[in-house]
Amino acid sequence: MATAKRRTGPKAKRTWLRVLVVLLLVVAAAAWFWRAPITGMSGAGAAYGARIACSCKYVGGRDLDSCRADLEDSMWAVFLSEDEAKQSVTARVPLVASETATYREGQGCVLESWED
Repeated sequence: MATAKRRTGPKAKRTWLRVLVVLLLVVAAAAWFWRAPITGMSGAGAAYGARIACSCKYVGGRDLDSCRADLEDSMWAVFLSEDEAKQSVTARVPLVASETATYREGQGCVLESWED
């Protein structure tokens, strides 16, 4: 009875390299094709996250970590950071979008990109 030989060596490595290159090209093509919805939704998510977290922190007086719990579970890719000196919260979706909301007395939290 014959046993199958494992493919090892340069030929097997080339096969895996080709598969990896094709997979990366498919992912890059998909990202390029859906770039408008991805950036649009990421921008909206970052803006929502910044505004909600800023209001929670500077209007509600809560800790930023507790404010993170107010965001939807689907917003796992939104990262929050604060600047105490400027009274602002920045929400980022890595490599795609970033929005900052700043607390203004009498106005509440305002997104910087929406200020006049």
